[in-house]
Amino acid sequence: MTPVFYSFRRCPYAMRARLALVSAQVPVCLREVVLKDKPQEFLEASPSGTVPCLVTDQHVIDESLDIMIWALKRNDPERLLDMPDTGWQLIETCDGPFKAALDRTKYATRYPESDPNEARAQAADYLRALEAQLSGSLFGRATLADLAILPFVRQFAFIDKAWFDTQDWPKLQDWLAQFLASDAFSRIMPKYPQWQTGDAGVAFP
Repeated sequence: MTPVFYSFRRCPYAMRARLALVSAQVPVCLREVVLKDKPQEFLEASPSGTVPCLVTDQHVIDESLDIMIWALKRNDPERLLDMPDTGWQLIETCDGPFKAALDRTKYATRYPESDPNEARAQAADYLRALEAQLSGSLFGRATLADLAILPFVRQFAFIDKAWFDTQDWPKLQDWLAQFLASDAFSRIMPKYPQWQTGDAGVAFP
């Protein structure tokens, strides 16, 4: 059975899972979910009701990082899993404090108790740490951490791209620009039709 992969094009969690699938060249059947109109079959498959969600003949995996690891353990030609422990720490901070600050900046009306300017300052602290870490990539060559973090840096940057571009983060800005211009990014961002129950889905990658 070809694994079924529920995705949403603009979701950074789904984006990083697709990046790993592209790198690993593990074939899946992609089903594009519209989050405002979630099909019942998807809701029955995903314990959390969120994308991405991977359904294999043995497991349901609905955490994006776990999907990345699942794919790369099957095939890792770029040695993305070969990274220092610092990479796991950077991912953990991205998924925790940075994502929380990003959401409170981008979706300020959802968090009336938070100051969006303070949230942006908190997010900027993490980005400064990435700036200090970067040397073309986080560890001199691409690793899992680059793929896991870049979709969230992209999301934050486009909240206010003019502001982002004026910050003293030349290595971070170049890292993001190279990602946006990469073949991998273009391969994960085609627009797919909304999946409907009864359709097989789209072969990916």
